[in-house]
Amino acid sequence: MKNLAIVFCLLMAWTQAGVAADAAAGKTMSVACSACHGADGNSMVPSFPKLAGQGDAYLIKQMRDIRDGARPVPTMAGQLDGKSDEDLANIAAYYSSQAQSGGKTKPELLELGTKVYRSGVAARNVAACSACHSPSGHGNAPAGYPSLSGQHAEYIATQLKMYRKGYEDETGRTNDGDAKIMRTIAFGLSDKEIEAVSSFISGLK
Repeated sequence: MKNLAIVFCLLMAWTQAGVAADAAAGKTMSVACSACHGADGNSMVPSFPKLAGQGDAYLIKQMRDIRDGARPVPTMAGQLDGKSDEDLANIAAYYSSQAQSGGKTKPELLELGTKVYRSGVAARNVAACSACHSPSGHGNAPAGYPSLSGQHAEYIATQLKMYRKGYEDETGRTNDGDAKIMRTIAFGLSDKEIEAVSSFISGLK
């Protein structure tokens, strides 16, 4: 019971910290970010992710991982140096309050992309993306599972390939935790399946 009470208090403190985040301060701090991610978090360049509408917990984790070296991103080198956890929470609060723009699915990739997203690939034990990221693609913000719908297809495909590489090689993306959820899923996907599901996700609404 004592341990449960400690966990409950920590969760309450985390929740309160999230509520206290200052989106206005985050907007001011995000000025430098706008060069790549857009003034409102809707990047115009397919290789840079859209941040608008993303869940606070996911944004904070990714920024911490980048700042602390757990997720190397060459284009982000130095961008978060000196930022406190409070600063990151404020930036996340700003971006999460913005509306994300949509994207489009290539018609020729719709069938395969739908299958991978909604059903996975049973023959290779690849779970459906919708299980964690929701049928609508809006993710699960409290759990820290990111929103995917409307994201640039190029960015999604790049991340899936980095996770796939990270399954066997630490120079790939490895910040999905000890369970290797994303690395395991990506490892079971072919290039064509990655292209298709990324395109499907981009047009998901």
